[in-house]
Amino acid sequence: MDSVPRRGRAAAINPPNRFERLHLERGAEDYDDDERRAVPTQFLRDASRTILAKNDSPDVPFTFSLNPYRGCEHGCPYCYARPSHEFLGFSAGLDFETRILVKENAPDLLADHFERKSWQPQVVALSGNTDPYQPVERRLGLTRRCLEVFLRYRNPVSIITKNHLVTRDLDLLAELARLRLVHVTLSVTSLDADLAGRMEPRASRPVRRLDAVAELAAAGVPVGVNVAPVVPGLTDEEMPAILRAAAERGALHASYLVMRLPGAVEPIFLDWLERHYPDRVERVTGRLRSLRGGALNDPRFGTRMRGEGPWAAVFSRLFRTQIRRLGLNRPFEPLETRHFRRPGGQGELF
Repeated sequence: MDSVPRRGRAAAINPPNRFERLHLERGAEDYDDDERRAVPTQFLRDASRTILAKNDSPDVPFTFSLNPYRGCEHGCPYCYARPSHEFLGFSAGLDFETRILVKENAPDLLADHFERKSWQPQVVALSGNTDPYQPVERRLGLTRRCLEVFLRYRNPVSIITKNHLVTRDLDLLAELARLRLVHVTLSVTSLDADLAGRMEPRASRPVRRLDAVAELAAAGVPVGVNVAPVVPGLTDEEMPAILRAAAERGALHASYLVMRLPGAVEPIFLDWLERHYPDRVERVTGRLRSLRGGALNDPRFGTRMRGEGPWAAVFSRLFRTQIRRLGLNRPFEPLETRHFRRPGGQGELF
């Protein structure tokens, strides 16, 4: 597959879909000048009839998650969610960041779910797969409307994003926080704006994510940071600086995850790395293999999020030392379920 870089895109290839028997492959000579410069984003209607996805992974601290969008404009080449696009008949590569499925009825489906007598109030992750505050959310407002449903029913929600757009919803988040129904985590990979611009082209730049931490904290919303993913040999040395910057802005909690490369993510990330940081390829892949038992990916529960071996021990020790020193070792307080209610046909929020 020929790698054809595009403006504002991290992926430059469309790896074959593992579920499809046929794959159309275009060479670099097949692209005209406009296609070389940019690939437009297409938004497609998602006809899902249910909205909460159930998870039973021992590595993930939630049972239910809500994803208003499938695919993500942020376009991070390391994104573990990319292979999920293959279930839709698309590629995990450029398709993942340019063909976005939109669940226009997500708020209504969420309200319908909460109305079920079988629903036991519990924390729902927003989102578990793709970013709920990716750029199109500014125009469509699906995540905001879902937050209105969470507030109406008083059901707790845990948000993770890498977009400053989350601060648009400070009014709802502050009200949810008053009832101990929400906490927010900002994912920060690097403080280097140039690196972040190449690796996370349509996500908020690092300083804007840290601004979001400060604004959420000032509004009384419990906020933390996730140093994720740690890219061995590329961003790992930034962990102390990221944690310090987050603590200075009012973060209460921190966590970290080491990059993993499931399925088609591996060739997408390696292609990106070779184009942008060819001098780091050997260093990054060497450290990954050290963490993953000689391979570039390890899918086993219990080890896939942190890795094993000397480098894993270094990351763990560094992280523990820093969060203890900075006061980021306090877990979020458990969110409340006792406020849950079913308002029925009432349209009031408060």
